[in-house]
Amino acid sequence: MSKEETIEDVRRYWDARPCNVRHSPKQKGTYEYFEEVAARKAKVEPHIAAFAEYDKWKGKKVLEIGCGIGTDAIQFVRAGADYTGVDLSSESLALAKERFRVYDVQGTFFCANAENISTLLAGNQYDLIYSFGVIHHTPNPKQVIAGLVDLLKPDGELRVMLYAQHSWKSAMISASLDQPEAQFGCPIANTYTHDEARTLLAPFVVTRIEQAHIFPYQIEHYKRFEYVKEPWFEAMPDNVFSALEKSMGWHLLIWARLPNQ
Repeated sequence: MSKEETIEDVRRYWDARPCNVRHSPKQKGTYEYFEEVAARKAKVEPHIAAFAEYDKWKGKKVLEIGCGIGTDAIQFVRAGADYTGVDLSSESLALAKERFRVYDVQGTFFCANAENISTLLAGNQYDLIYSFGVIHHTPNPKQVIAGLVDLLKPDGELRVMLYAQHSWKSAMISASLDQPEAQFGCPIANTYTHDEARTLLAPFVVTRIEQAHIFPYQIEHYKRFEYVKEPWFEAMPDNVFSALEKSMGWHLLIWARLPNQ
């Protein structure tokens, strides 16, 4: 980075193009649009549902750090969770709120910097604190994690996805053959080894870490909603590709709890 990136740089970036906002060509904000966005995310990142375990949180309080346009949020609520979402981007939150209106479901949303989460939600506690692909984009991720300690119930769970340093994607980025996000110019996209992730989450006890997700599709086809794999991935047997994802996936899936739980 040529300069010290700020939270305002991050806010402007995600306001300009919220994550997954182009996952459907349908009219933005319609039921059909939201259904296609969800379907495309489920196809390309099928590991998310298993990681989130939406049905497990029926009747439970769920806090999502970085809810984006509400794709995971709606799944938690449909499964019966009492849902709260926080996001830095007002543009993303506007779509998340519209999604809840279209589906006629209830949730609580805050437009805020997650680095200030402990002040924002002081006095509240949650059964699950969930964050998928968000905390690595903020200037002070350690501050976000520290702020979650008092927000998690004593028997609650923290589930976080961070970008993996030892991954296929990182190797391609290092070779100038890829970039962290779909849109160019992401201000901050930190990556972590397993040990670095444990250090970041040090107020918590990490109980499990797995790697997942290598994007196998040709970008130009993908932009046209065609799922054509790169030749090297097309030639790869499914079990070999699965093994590669588990060792070199871009997504570091982390399960954690409070000490002495």
